[in-house]
Amino acid sequence: MYVFGKNVAKELINNKKEIKKAYVLDTLKNDDVTKKLINENISITYLKRNEMDKLQNGNHQGFIMQIPDFKYYDEKMMFSNLGNNPFIVILDHLEDPHNFGAIIRTCEAAGVDYIIIPKNRSVSVNSTVMKTSVGALDNVRIVEVTNLNNTINKLKNNGLWIVGTDMENSVSYDTLDYKVPVAIIIGSEGFGMSNLVKKNCDFIANIPMYGKINSLNASVAAAIIIYEVVRQRK
Repeated sequence: MYVFGKNVAKELINNKKEIKKAYVLDTLKNDDVTKKLINENISITYLKRNEMDKLQNGNHQGFIMQIPDFKYYDEKMMFSNLGNNPFIVILDHLEDPHNFGAIIRTCEAAGVDYIIIPKNRSVSVNSTVMKTSVGALDNVRIVEVTNLNNTINKLKNNGLWIVGTDMENSVSYDTLDYKVPVAIIIGSEGFGMSNLVKKNCDFIANIPMYGKINSLNASVAAAIIIYEVVRQRK
């Protein structure tokens, strides 16, 4: 996969991550990051700006790296390493890579054990997610599953309480007990949780809204609830 950005390049180099090939803007041959790539014996192709833009439409800052595809954590390994009081975040068909990257950063900062995403019809780890998460991917275990509801049932069988998020038929998020093994579900930006996932929840939580809008950005909502879990577990 291709990732881009100067800070991403720095992180890959500093963390000794494999870079198969680097594409660098031809005006940045003397840049410190370019020198580091050379010192690491990484193959570099220098391109004109229009060539860089064709390769990556995003804000590449003159650096595009080809790296191995992201390796997801194995679901079986997760169930064999849940620990005594697991804290898991489940993303129900999230679509925006910027939201995903921001949630990854929050999960890493909060010490979340696992992030679970469905394999189909969902955002996956891509260059935008990597850039938005700003290095957090190295420290978070992300599990990609084929059937989200089957995984939720397995979590329940392993003693986890499942807390979904929705405004209807729900209680305020800060009235629930998160000191127990728990999985928090964040729904998609446009549709929230799917009906089957919602039926599988033990509790449905909402974040009270006091203004004129009736919803929050998915990554903001996730951060609020995640840190309520952290607060209660101190």
